[in-house]
This record gives sequence, C-alpha cells and structure tokens, in this order.
Amino acid sequence: MHLSYWEINKWFSSVDYTIVGSGIVGLHAALHLRQRFPDSKILILEKGMLPEGASTKNAGFACFGSLTEIIDDLKTHSEEEVIQLVQKRWNGLKLLRKNLGDTALDFKPFGGYELFLENQSSAYEEAWQKMRLVNEILQPIFKAEIFSKEIDRFNFKNTHEYLIFNPFEGQIDTGKMMHALLQKAISENILILNNQKVTAYHESSQGVSVALGDFSFTTQKLLFATNGFASELIGQAVKPARAQVLITEPIENLDIKGTFHLEQGYYYFRNINNRILLGGGRNLDFEGETTTDLQTTEMIQQRLEMLLREVILPDTDFKIAHRWSGIMGMGASKRPIVERLSEHVYCGVRMGGMGVAIGSLIGQELAELV
Repeated sequence: MHLSYWEINKWFSSVDYTIVGSGIVGLHAALHLRQRFPDSKILILEKGMLPEGASTKNAGFACFGSLTEIIDDLKTHSEEEVIQLVQKRWNGLKLLRKNLGDTALDFKPFGGYELFLENQSSAYEEAWQKMRLVNEILQPIFKAEIFSKEIDRFNFKNTHEYLIFNPFEGQIDTGKMMHALLQKAISENILILNNQKVTAYHESSQGVSVALGDFSFTTQKLLFATNGFASELIGQAVKPARAQVLITEPIENLDIKGTFHLEQGYYYFRNINNRILLGGGRNLDFEGETTTDLQTTEMIQQRLEMLLREVILPDTDFKIAHRWSGIMGMGASKRPIVERLSEHVYCGVRMGGMGVAIGSLIGQELAELV
C-alpha cells in the first residue's frame, strides 16, 4: 500500500476501535460503540467489495427456527438452552426492526411454514407429537401459541397434506437492510474500508498493531466480527458452512407468499415479489460444504432445481435467473461466541445460520465487552 500523509492521518491514525467485518454484527457493534463513546474514532475493515460472509447473501428470513429445528435442538441442548436461543433470536429481530424500521427492512409479516416430503413420515409424525410441548416451552416468550396445523393451500406436490404455520415469521429485503445499516454507520462518522484483508495482528501494552499485507497501523481495541471466517485469524471453534441459493425469473400469477422450511431447515424458500428464492442442501455434502469458497456446485444446484420442479412449482414453467452462495459460521453448540480474547482483542462470531435474527444483538453484546 502506497498511502499519502492525508490517507494515513485520516483513516489510520489515533484509531480507538477497529472492527474486522462489515456485516450485521460488525456494523451493529460499531453503532453501539458510537453510542457509548461519542468522540471515539471507529474504523471497520472489510475484506470483500461487500460483506464477504452471509450478511448480503442470506435469504432474508426473519425467523427463529422451524418446529423440527427446535425439536432437533432439544436433542442436543437442554430445554433451558433452547429457550435462551429462541429468546435471543426473537430479541435480536426486535432490535433489528427497532434500529432500522420496517420500511427500511421492507419487512413483510407473511408468516412462516414448514412442509414435509412424502418420504418424511417419521419427521412428520414427530412434529405433530411434539408441537404442543414446544408451544408450551416457548409460550413465556411469545405469550401465544406459535406453531399450528394448516392445510396446504399452495398446491405443493409430493408432500404431506398439512403444513405447520408460524405467524411470527416474516420476510426482509437483505439488500435494503444492509444498505440502511451502512448508511446509518456512515452518518455516525464510522469509517468503512472495503477490500482490506487483515493478515495478522500483534498486541502490546499500547494497543494492537493490525497488518493489512505489508502496511500496519495501531488501534486501541480490535473486534472481530468475521463469523464463518473466525478460525482464520483468531482460532475460534467455528466451522464455515456454505449455503447455496438460486432465484427464478419472475413467474406470472405466483400465489406463494411467506417463508418456507423443509427437511429440518436444510432447505428453505420464499417469494421475492413474483420470484422464488430457494436455498440449502449442505446436508447432501457436509464435508464439501465446510468451506469458505463461494462457488456453487452442480450436485446441490441440481437438487434445488429438482425441488422446484417436483415440489414447489410442479405445474409452473420457470427459469433460473441467478445463483450464488454465502458463508455461515457453525459449531458444536448453537450458542454464539462473544468473548474477550485478550486485553485489547474481542470477538463476536458463530451465528449458527441465524445471523439475521441474532446479528444485531451479538454486535451490541460485542460492543458492551469493551
């Protein structure tokens, strides 16, 4: 980097807080730091042209977990842990809506649905058996019944007759959300630099020296909000998990509205106006999808197209307009990692595929550690 005096002086001198990652967590951490320390100098570094992980690449689900996901979580987490997870996700969604407003998010309260393929009879039966229990467990959070049984009115094929409905789910426009967050950060005099990859950092009693290739600068505090990329520099127990997505061309008279879950949440789809966005499939190749490579794969894309053709849009002609992928951060536990790593270094990572729901809250918690 060949920087001028002006560039070094404006962006890289007397930095109080440096945040690595300009996604939902990083931006909320910066905004909360601004509230706490109005006169501080805050710098965000992003290695991509836009947030590299999943913040601008997710499906835009304002959700906190389908019924079968929660049933699955109860097998590996205590009841209290599951309640805390759902509470955190719900609080995070409320915080996101409060911070940005429903208009900026393009929030649509269409509700969420879970459907079951014909060969998923055991999961279908387990869902009905345990729905009442899950509703009772989560009743203190929502003060209402969450999951209920509904007849399929969307003309899905090769599925069981009934869907599970959740009135508390909604849709957001991911692009509008991130644009509003970035605008808010800039309006709060938060400096954001893209295409800047942190390659190393070294801590001393005076602060942290941050390396961007062969250039380095000093910051008083360093906060990592890199989620699926967390193991690269800070060695946290976070595994990257690629999520592949496709979206159709506009479909005339599309009658599908809402957010939809399939196969314990490993597949998910929704309408975006008169298009269908469909993603998932990493359960077909867990090892292969544990990657930070943003490519798509033929096997998973073919499975997504098959679901469109045989289940979601069986009587409708469609064309695929675009495909992409995003990188989530997973681990043995679904509890996010929000920790002070040393005297001057902190992290807020491992969103567990729920970044839209909990990212705002984790960003705030990260800023509170400082």
